[in-house]
Amino acid sequence: MKRVIVASDSFKGTLSSVRVFEIIKEVLTEKHKDIEVLGIPMADGGEGTVEAFLCAMGGKIKKTTVKSPLMRDIEGFFGVLPDGTAVIELAAASGITIEKEKDALNSSTYGTGQLILNAIENGAKKVILGIGGSATTDGGIGCAAALGVKFLDKNEKEVPLSGKGLSQIEKIDLSGIPEKVKNTEITVLCDVDNPLYGKNGAAYIYSPQKGADEETVELLDKGLRNLAEKTAKALGRDHSEEKGAGAAGGVGFSMISFFSAKLISGSECILSMTEFEKKAKAADLVITGEGKMDFQSLMGKVPFAVAKKSGGTKVIAVVGLNEADIKDVRRSGISEIYETNPLHLPFSEIKDKAEEMLRETAEKIPI
Repeated sequence: MKRVIVASDSFKGTLSSVRVFEIIKEVLTEKHKDIEVLGIPMADGGEGTVEAFLCAMGGKIKKTTVKSPLMRDIEGFFGVLPDGTAVIELAAASGITIEKEKDALNSSTYGTGQLILNAIENGAKKVILGIGGSATTDGGIGCAAALGVKFLDKNEKEVPLSGKGLSQIEKIDLSGIPEKVKNTEITVLCDVDNPLYGKNGAAYIYSPQKGADEETVELLDKGLRNLAEKTAKALGRDHSEEKGAGAAGGVGFSMISFFSAKLISGSECILSMTEFEKKAKAADLVITGEGKMDFQSLMGKVPFAVAKKSGGTKVIAVVGLNEADIKDVRRSGISEIYETNPLHLPFSEIKDKAEEMLRETAEKIPI
């Protein structure tokens, strides 16, 4: 019996990583009788992270009411794996697609902190937090406040838990963090390495796409600098320059600083937890992929992380479109690329045909 593993990222805007697996499996099992297709859907920490973990490892969804980026009540969710580990997407509470308005200055990650606290109160001793797709540039103070940290102004009053409040912080009080939160192991899935502030930091690089104009960018960056200074004063250490500190508008910084979180690659976490290397060695073929493969993919995105861990088993990639040099791709361990959109048609023309195009491409995969 032939064994095939499908370990693809999502095709952003069209197909989730789970749906990519389902379609390829359907095509291959219809075409070949003697075949086993195993799915290990991948994710980068953004939307679809919970779904990918549950598909690969089993578990259940828990829903709860939390605050949206603009502090409105919404229904959030997180996953609970069979061992009790909670998997949380920041995008489920503080994501950029939740609100109609983009408001980088007033958006808060408070709801993400509520999800984490709810998971811990329901027994989670370990939390995996994916921080892709945020609407926020609050330095993570909203999330941290929901978990017991107090950010106080010169009058000892709590500051607004958004980007607006960053410049007002004069004192940080950690005494309210519950012991059960302190004793929780938190792993943050982060695939960017930006520092907290500066020209390559959270405000300058990411807040414009969250609705910030030039003046707001400068204000937010000044606030993030203040957060770093006051945090260093409270803790005696400064994590603002660490890789990933600027992720999700500074959530990476707060999780490292206040909760001793470990920041790792989302794809590496999933590959490790699902024992991918062991499974890949026993397979005849590994199929990976993503919506668009380009030079950035060569810097460690899902397909190349998968290829690196495949232990010599043949790896091919199914992608929406490819803009990477095939020589570089093959050097990375991927032998062939199959494009679902080889004519590179605009997204508007193919978005409703994504499943059909993937099926047609999967038919061409040699087994």
